[in-house]
Amino acid sequence: MNITAIIQARMGSTRLPGKVLFQLMGKSVLSHVIERLQAVDRINKIVVATTEMPSDDPIVKESNSLGIEVYRGSESDVLSRYYEAAILANADGIVRITSDCPLIDPEVTREVICTFIENRYDYVSNCLQRSFPRGLDTEVFSMGVLKETFVQAKRPEQREHVTPYIYTNAERFRLYNVLSAADYSRHRWTLDTIEDWNLIVEIYKHLYNRKRVFSWHEVIELLERYPDLIEINQHIEQKRVET
Repeated sequence: MNITAIIQARMGSTRLPGKVLFQLMGKSVLSHVIERLQAVDRINKIVVATTEMPSDDPIVKESNSLGIEVYRGSESDVLSRYYEAAILANADGIVRITSDCPLIDPEVTREVICTFIENRYDYVSNCLQRSFPRGLDTEVFSMGVLKETFVQAKRPEQREHVTPYIYTNAERFRLYNVLSAADYSRHRWTLDTIEDWNLIVEIYKHLYNRKRVFSWHEVIELLERYPDLIEINQHIEQKRVET
């Protein structure tokens, strides 16, 4: 089975423009996301899906420099971007990752993929019911489900956010949610605001030089030792996805 990770990335961001190419310990955020996904042995291929906008040319240049294939498609219809990128990659299963997650965890992503493969679910994620920190979000679904979603999803929010049609039609699809052993959902490790960025920089300063692909457990241990770090972005509210 060809499992392809597709990373959606664009330079435009309402709260933090250009964040995907911010420099973090001498490398771009996108480069860190790719490096961490390359540590997942169940992923056969990685594709960056960006837009046709000239403003996203730097993402193409960065991806090419890292030896990563790029698909360019619609800015607003992200679902079509995923579908066409998956066709390009000849994917059987798709791992959906966003480029604003430089702490994406290989162990967690691997668990979601293995659950999908071994149980023949249509869709598996760790964010239907949140127990992992936000920023470790992994969704895996079959090419068949992506094709059906591409054809059937009509509402703009379904096209923009890719998977709402799947998880709001539970009667049509076999869904499964992976839970962590304890509830860590209060932690926010995604990159949407300058406060998020400040926290992520501190985490990388403490951990990256000792171990390039450090685990989410090591981040938890760090935050338990230095609880003041949590307060850096604790007040930030996540933008809601209307379904």
